[in-house]
Amino acid sequence: MNQDLKKLFSPLTILLLITIVGCSSMKTPATADVAVSKAAVDNAVGAGGAEFAPVEMSAAREKMRLANAAMAAKDYPLAIELANQAQVDAKLAQSKANSAKAQVAADALQEDIRIMREEFNRANALRK
Repeated sequence: MNQDLKKLFSPLTILLLITIVGCSSMKTPATADVAVSKAAVDNAVGAGGAEFAPVEMSAAREKMRLANAAMAAKDYPLAIELANQAQVDAKLAQSKANSAKAQVAADALQEDIRIMREEFNRANALRK
């Protein structure tokens, strides 16, 4: 009778393990996507996204809020979708911020060059 029980429990055990792994694997990707997207939002904030791309940052933050709500409601597919959208918005905000900072630096460099040319021309005019 012991052999009969082992034969019965082996398939049930395997089925139970498959079910547990299947259910838990759905939560893990959603958690990972939400965490990666939160890091992207944080990086965008650190790059100046709120200052240079406020619309995109607002969208990213709102989508992160909705993704967290979906996680709490255990709607993992929706949480993944919203987290991915938030990540895209955050990366756009970060890119816009980096672009704006580069433009400010280029403008400052152009102004320095203009001033140096004026000084050079003034010095040459005094020599004549």
